[in-house]
Amino acid sequence: MTNFAQSLAEAQRTVAARAAVVLPGGGVLGAAMVHALHGGKTFRGFLVLETARISGVSPACAVDAALAIEAVHAYSLVHDDLPCMDDDDLRRGLPTVHKKWDEATAVLAGDALLTFAFELLADAKFGAAVAPLVVSLAKAAGAGGMVGGQMMDIAAETAATPLTLTQITELQRLKTGKLISWAAMAGPLMAGGNTAPLQEYATALGLAFQIADDLLDVQGHAGTVGKAVGKDAAAGKATFVTLLGQDGAAARARGLVEEACEALRCYGAEAATLKQAARFVIARNK
Repeated sequence: MTNFAQSLAEAQRTVAARAAVVLPGGGVLGAAMVHALHGGKTFRGFLVLETARISGVSPACAVDAALAIEAVHAYSLVHDDLPCMDDDDLRRGLPTVHKKWDEATAVLAGDALLTFAFELLADAKFGAAVAPLVVSLAKAAGAGGMVGGQMMDIAAETAATPLTLTQITELQRLKTGKLISWAAMAGPLMAGGNTAPLQEYATALGLAFQIADDLLDVQGHAGTVGKAVGKDAAAGKATFVTLLGQDGAAARARGLVEEACEALRCYGAEAATLKQAARFVIARNK
């Protein structure tokens, strides 16, 4: 049986190889797009490929959906790193796009990655799944998803009172969870199957992922994590860690992982790698 580490490494190779073929090349803009995609875990792309596998969809078809979600994720990070947002100098162990080039290049590279994702999904190979894939990703990435969560995060920085646990959970459900949910549901969407079990899996997984990020901001080291740490505390932001404590946040993340694994019961042994992926989310060091 293939384990998660092998599957993740294969997803990284598969997505990188496809990007090298289809990513718009040439000039500063192309170089900035390549830079933004480089060095990530490809976790969302892995979810697309693995849920496609258990849904009976070929890797040759699923790879463009995997690259699409990685492009959307990379765009969100490029914009999130800008001085008007989180103002970060380091991402994935490399200079952020606006530091390597300039802010205008970063904005345009992010824009290009986002639109490139939808170009990939609007391909005839997806057949009747084109509309469900495109519409669901637009919703996951837009005002009712990741961008809406980002806006809530920005508003929280100047709010008179810190966010409550309920508010933070909702913020992260949008900001982090929606793209992870899309990645996990992409397989059954492509196959025209039932998305409910994988949606339940991804909802728990996305929240566990963010709690792990909050813990890394407290416990991690920039050289390992690949980005600045300690920024939430310095900014006085309410996080799962500030509200639950490190032990409480870790316990909540473990409980969410168990919820995620339980949601996969209907897939039996076929879901073993996805269960390993859920456990990886809270064990990672970057």
